[in-house]
Amino acid sequence: MKAIVCTKYGPPEVLQLQEVEKPTPKDKQLLVRVYATAVNSADWRLRAAIPSVVRLFFGLTKPRQPILGGAFAGIVEQIGKAVDQFKPGDKVFGMTGMSVGTYAEYVCVFQDGCVAVMPQNIDYAASASVPFGATTALHFLKKVKLVRGEKLLVYGASGAVGSAAVQFARHIDSEVTAVCNSANLPWVQELGAERVIDYHREDFTKNDAKYDVVFETVNKLPYAHCKKLLKRGGRLILGSAGFADMLKGVWGSASSSSQILTGVAQETQEDVRFVRELIEQGAYVPIIDKTYLLPEMAEAHRYVQQGHKKGNVVVYID
Repeated sequence: MKAIVCTKYGPPEVLQLQEVEKPTPKDKQLLVRVYATAVNSADWRLRAAIPSVVRLFFGLTKPRQPILGGAFAGIVEQIGKAVDQFKPGDKVFGMTGMSVGTYAEYVCVFQDGCVAVMPQNIDYAASASVPFGATTALHFLKKVKLVRGEKLLVYGASGAVGSAAVQFARHIDSEVTAVCNSANLPWVQELGAERVIDYHREDFTKNDAKYDVVFETVNKLPYAHCKKLLKRGGRLILGSAGFADMLKGVWGSASSSSQILTGVAQETQEDVRFVRELIEQGAYVPIIDKTYLLPEMAEAHRYVQQGHKKGNVVVYID
């Protein structure tokens, strides 16, 4: 099968199109023919080994699993003998988590993993664009127990995670303030933000406004500024924090009334099923910035690494 192989850690050019062996599903696995995947911040950071601690978990000089990619949408081609939740021909979408492997024509996923039948009203590309941002946003918003009427500030609201957070918060009637650049303000407001702020034109960190929850999705707003925006007893989500800010978060939770959450999001089947329901109800809209073909994977990574994508970047496998 065709796959994009990460030959070593480094710039986008380390991603090479190669022929590799087609995987065989284990007893509780599905073999999915992948039609679309997505490129997200987690993907390029793993490719580049940023932060360097990535090497401890994925391999010192190159990834032990050389086929990267976490999001997928495709058709179940084959099932293991113990699979009873899916059947060949099912259109599915989801995430592979730490197992990665979706930059390929085929991937094996466990039936009880982060996989569900695709929404009936969107295609493969839109389905592949959803899981990363949606499951990450859901993981953290559930952790902080965001509820109706609370004030949420989303920094990086036009990215994959930020645009998902805006939509989930709108769904439960929280009051959302979205921060992004001017070009993205109109469509982010259409997603459900009650107030939008262009960070180029307004230093919102100097305003008197305080929030129940601050969701920093892109690791660009300084930790001290995030803390300053919180109400007493507020909750801060560092959704893309570096190691230093993770340590600050641990200390901040222990030494103040604020709750500070960081770390790696855990994707679940429950989450993708929930998102599917919202999409089919018209309550969640997939956002696609650009699309690429499989041989253009390095270019897709280069674009995403610039840090200015709107929503998601999708790569067609076939």
